[in-house]
Amino acid sequence: MSKVAKIFTAATVGLDSYLVEVETDIGAGLPSFTIVGLPDKAIDESKERIRAAIKNSGVFFTQHRLTINLAPADIKKEGPSFDLPMAVGILLAGEQFDYIDEFKKALFIGELSLNGELRHVNGVLPITLFAVEKGYERIYLPAVNAEEASLIKGIEIIPVKSLNQLIKHLRSEEIIKSYKAKSLRQKVENQKESQFDFKYIAGQEQVKRALEIAAAGGHNILLSGPPGSGKTLLARSIPTILPEMDDEEIIEVMKIYSVSGMLNSGTLILDRPFRSPHHTTSSVAIVGGGTWPRPGEISLSHRGILFLDEFPEFPRSVLESLRQPLEDGIVTVSRATGSLTFPAKFLLVAAQNPCPCGFLSDPEKHCTCTPTQIIRYQKKVSGPILDRIDIHIEVPRVKYAKLSEESVAEASESVRRRIEQARELQRKRFEGTGIKTNAEMSSREIKAYCKLEEAGEKIIGQAVESMKLSARVYHRLLKLARTIADLENSEQITAGNIAEALQYRPKEKTY
Repeated sequence: MSKVAKIFTAATVGLDSYLVEVETDIGAGLPSFTIVGLPDKAIDESKERIRAAIKNSGVFFTQHRLTINLAPADIKKEGPSFDLPMAVGILLAGEQFDYIDEFKKALFIGELSLNGELRHVNGVLPITLFAVEKGYERIYLPAVNAEEASLIKGIEIIPVKSLNQLIKHLRSEEIIKSYKAKSLRQKVENQKESQFDFKYIAGQEQVKRALEIAAAGGHNILLSGPPGSGKTLLARSIPTILPEMDDEEIIEVMKIYSVSGMLNSGTLILDRPFRSPHHTTSSVAIVGGGTWPRPGEISLSHRGILFLDEFPEFPRSVLESLRQPLEDGIVTVSRATGSLTFPAKFLLVAAQNPCPCGFLSDPEKHCTCTPTQIIRYQKKVSGPILDRIDIHIEVPRVKYAKLSEESVAEASESVRRRIEQARELQRKRFEGTGIKTNAEMSSREIKAYCKLEEAGEKIIGQAVESMKLSARVYHRLLKLARTIADLENSEQITAGNIAEALQYRPKEKTY
């Protein structure tokens, strides 16, 4: 007589999860093991892992015809995380333990080794979040994934070390204790001092001011200057002035890294991401994609920084692919099987030389490039991309007198305190809207919160006319001025705030 068992698990597509029912049938016939429901190669190979894991856990493996269906059968399944639910389904159908209500209220996820131990799997965070949303009471998963899953409240985490341990638990012989989460903030208290602190950077006060504004409002910034002027060092110092992520942002970021397979055992990402892809990186690696679409660099830098050094050296296709995420804060990856959307709200920090030799803006070194070479080099970055960058700043060469000064510059910690105060104003301003920074404002918020005094209206009106600024640039100027006013704790945007924002527009070039 046929015996059928049903176990619940979940799978991820993009950053979202969906329920998968693992139906196991043990019927009459010659010994065989078949998995149906559009499994990939990793799932098909799990037959041997499951067979060995069950035998090495001291449990009898059925000698009848065994069929497992992964429903819904019209969606492709991938990865080894189905090992545990399939093994539990086989044991349940084989009456190795009794059916209990536990199976209706729980999800199972995990990869098995040949000796029955459970290995780390990807995508645990979005699956746990899905389990809470669907009303499941507990989730059984590898013990090494427990800390990651514990970020989600409202569900019992059962950390499983081996299949044998789980069998004893389900037989009520040895109960596995649920995982007790630790505080998210324990790691932050023990942070080490960064080597990229602002106090170690001599001079460059104007550039540091621009970076402070960029960090306070989430504004994109382009650093341009001769080789050795400190562009890369300044860019790598920005994380030291950014405020800590809140719990919501931590979960957003960790979901992306969980799906990408970039979380090691017990790792929590509490620091804002800093991604710095090389200029030879492909468009798919930047945007995301692949046969099974995965987040790219722009999603991995969500709520953090995407640093593009040697900006014009990136392929034109890569730079143009930044348009949608810079405007909308999301990136859509389309494939024949459908479209996936990944979050991409990042702070773009780009660095470039002003010309191929790098010395066009250097007053002390002669530029050896021809006007044609300079124009060709600078046109590698299109106008629409430059329009989406709020702050354009020249990074001059630092004089020896500054380099040899014994006085220490302002530390990142004091700069960060000002930025945190400005971010707090923005948090209160946009509470309940999903907006975190001024740079994310739409036209509606700009109209509501970017009130100008009369002198400021006059200055920006003259600038738009004389500089032939687009509507996009006009709105970005207002958002930038709003951030400058926030740093001054000013309710209204003053003429001085507008004037400073205008200083960060690119200058007209003459060759």
